[in-house]
Amino acid sequence: MKILQTILIAIVAIEHVYILYLEMFLWTKPKGMKTFGLKSKEFAEETKTLAANQGLYNGFLAAGLFWSLYTEDVSVSLFFIICVCVAALYGAYSTKSNRILIVQGTPAFLALIVMLLNRFLV
Repeated sequence: MKILQTILIAIVAIEHVYILYLEMFLWTKPKGMKTFGLKSKEFAEETKTLAANQGLYNGFLAAGLFWSLYTEDVSVSLFFIICVCVAALYGAYSTKSNRILIVQGTPAFLALIVMLLNRFLV
């Protein structure tokens, strides 16, 4: 179960590095615009600073998760996984899109469940 926990945390961290890349470097490119459903190049250009800021925060989440794996500190992992879960819930609510909840939330919620099972059942 500990191996599954580590794998899931790593998946969430890698996913957030990818989100950082999309938001910071591809926001105004076709891949970024398609991923985030942006309607126009003008809108993408107008909002690229905000997107880069969001990307940086996703990078902080990834860094915290990688750090928690390095230090093997489960409480740090738990904190950052809960942050990702909250971000997925809020993102789905604020954008009225379940896609965020599925893509960002599913791996994080699975990691959270496994972590809690490891913590309370083992």
